Amino acid sequence: MSSYNAPFEIHVHGQVQLRADASFEQLQDALKPLWKYAGARSLADGATSAYEEEPGIKFDPKEHLLQICWTVRGDEDFRQTLDEMCMNLNELCEIGAALEVTFYDAEFEEEDGQDGAESRDDFVMLFVGPTPAAIMQVQRDLLVQDVVNMMERHFDGAELGGVVAEIDKLFTQRFDALVNSLEIGKPPRGPGGSGSGHGGGRRPRHLH
Repeated sequence: MSSYNAPFEIHVHGQVQLRADASFEQLQDALKPLWKYAGARSLADGATSAYEEEPGIKFDPKEHLLQICWTVRGDEDFRQTLDEMCMNLNELCEIGAALEVTFYDAEFEEEDGQDGAESRDDFVMLFVGPTPAAIMQVQRDLLVQDVVNMMERHFDGAELGGVVAEIDKLFTQRFDALVNSLEIGKPPRGPGGSGSGHGGGRRPRHLH
């Protein structure tokens, strides 16, 4: 597909702490679904974002840190690319990490938001990690942060210990249910799991 008629501009954002023994060659192979989708022949060639102001895909070998702020033009089939990338990254992760992926409706932008038109924007959170427990720890931390931030508008932070304890209990139950399973459940789409659960209006692009 030509990038000029792609229906979406897809932004991937986040940082992943890698194992100390993870090499650039291993990372290049793990991220192959991304740079290959962009039509590149290597990570170095595909690391540049569609937007010059975005850092793109960066690997800091001293800190063993992968940083992604990268946009590519594409279609719904990019979701399969993301699944493959996450499976690959799991093996290189030191700890769990979250990645934000935003699908911007390119045609909606071109029409400048005409009255009556609805964008096909979508937003998903992806999680990677060396173990199911590491992944769930990141999910738990993000949920606690969201809930506490919302409830602190009405309650003092010191009053919310019971709420956090209940969240921990839910994740403990989920982890116990997964102990004998090889499958990690994906966050639900729709309210609370996709774009509709993260505030109204279009998500602003990350600014640097």
